[in-house]
Amino acid sequence: MNRFTEHLQFYRQFRERFETTGAVAPSSRFLARALTSPLLTRQGPLRVLEVGPGTGAVTSEIVRRLPTGSRFDLVEINEEFADLLRHRFLHDPDFAKVAEQSSVHCCPLQEFQAEEPFDVIVSGLPFNNFPAPLVEELIDLCLSLLAPGGEMAFFEYMFVRPIRCKISPVETRNRLKQIEDILQQRFSEYRTRTDWVFVNIPPAWVQHLRREATGTDALSAH
Repeated sequence: MNRFTEHLQFYRQFRERFETTGAVAPSSRFLARALTSPLLTRQGPLRVLEVGPGTGAVTSEIVRRLPTGSRFDLVEINEEFADLLRHRFLHDPDFAKVAEQSSVHCCPLQEFQAEEPFDVIVSGLPFNNFPAPLVEELIDLCLSLLAPGGEMAFFEYMFVRPIRCKISPVETRNRLKQIEDILQQRFSEYRTRTDWVFVNIPPAWVQHLRREATGTDALSAH
């Protein structure tokens, strides 16, 4: 898939399903590299989950960095994006190399049945578009799906919540304030670092969270 076609597909889905797409353009390669950096710091086969991969801009970086023998699951709620990803695993040379160890699941994350916890989770979910209780449910579900010592990476557009809180109606401001409180709580418990990515539309922060290696079963809550 060329970059122009990918942008057109993404923009069409943005117009039709803003609440679950949440961006006007696919992630830049610089953002994709920051999101997938945990893949470079680990040894041996990994279990990797990508949530909300969209057209596969970040997926393209994951498949290039995926260690031999790894397992890769993708959870995408949008049927057209899921079909597009399946097509890429059949016809895109980089994707095809890891097709046998990869699965695209078209469902909400809450319905995804994980066989084992994951070493790395990469999320493209547009948290700012969701109700605050859903944001809390989704981020806690991702954290629960991590193996002890596992890492989660997700991105936020820089300064979007503070700006929207100043110009939005009261109901939206209250929702965004609740989301900010939820994320700041999780950051205080799990965040290891923040990457600043300026070469993206719009510029973004990549938040890196780690589940401490306590020996607790990551799937015990399910």
